[in-house]
Amino acid sequence: MAADAELLIDRRRLRRKLSLWRVVGIGGLVVAVGAVGFRVRSGAEGIGFGAVRPQIARISVGGFISGSEATTRLIERVRDASAVQGVVVSISSPGGTTTGSEELYRNLRSLAEKKPMVAFVDGTAASGAYIAAIAADHIVARETALVGSIGVLFQYPDLSGLLDKVGVKVESVKSAPLKAEPSGFTPTSPEARAALAAVVGDTYAWFKGLVSERRKMTDKELAVVSDGRVFSGRQSVPLKLIDGLGGERQAIAWLETERGVAKDLPVLDWKPKSRSDFPLWSALGLGADLVGLGGLATRLRQVGDETAGIAENGLLVVWRPSPADAVR
Repeated sequence: MAADAELLIDRRRLRRKLSLWRVVGIGGLVVAVGAVGFRVRSGAEGIGFGAVRPQIARISVGGFISGSEATTRLIERVRDASAVQGVVVSISSPGGTTTGSEELYRNLRSLAEKKPMVAFVDGTAASGAYIAAIAADHIVARETALVGSIGVLFQYPDLSGLLDKVGVKVESVKSAPLKAEPSGFTPTSPEARAALAAVVGDTYAWFKGLVSERRKMTDKELAVVSDGRVFSGRQSVPLKLIDGLGGERQAIAWLETERGVAKDLPVLDWKPKSRSDFPLWSALGLGADLVGLGGLATRLRQVGDETAGIAENGLLVVWRPSPADAVR
């Protein structure tokens, strides 16, 4: 019995030692992965442990454009980075809100005043995304890319018919007839519709003014392209919506030949920073994966992600094709 007790004690001691070393090992792995991640990120942005190396920065504009403080800070970092010799803005987006698109345009124009910049349409540059594209002094698009959709949209549901059917009536007390219009609970009055149309028209005029100024279009040329439709890359060249056809290599060649950027520089992705500059949450997630805790790993990565909100209200400069308009 004494031998069995000693054997049991030895096993417990061994188990405690193994647990201790496992914790130490995971901790060391987390630190190592975090350090590697930090170095990779720092190297991609020309800062950190190694020497600063000349580069072309790639800024990607994708998805719904709604305005982002993280993107604003990213553009400022690119603008202030001495290692960045030129910038490629790679665009594949249907647009977004008018305010978000305006903010992105202003930030990119500020960047273009300090760094040579070219826009590359890798898929779609419609509506608000086209506003981002014209911030550059030269636009290159793929032949089958979709470009344009110059227009402004304000959409809202009219639920009044449905409410009548179910016997629901929404009452309101307003300080003025146009307050909180359109409501969606009552049919839109002619006065409210006219007020909304005036806002849409004013924003539309602002959009067309940007295009006319940046693309050097006459009123006649602008009228052809500003009816809200999209054009292919091939169509967009003679319409002066873009400057040339090709891929990112052709866009970079323009920087080299027309803006004096050195040839064969590495093209490095610049991305918005997460809430923590040190990728700790990703490293912890990897550590959890290695010990078989997949659920915990997913949650840790979610905590470290920086989410961008999408505006639910307001004017939109976005291309939303119906199923019948889909390119097959």
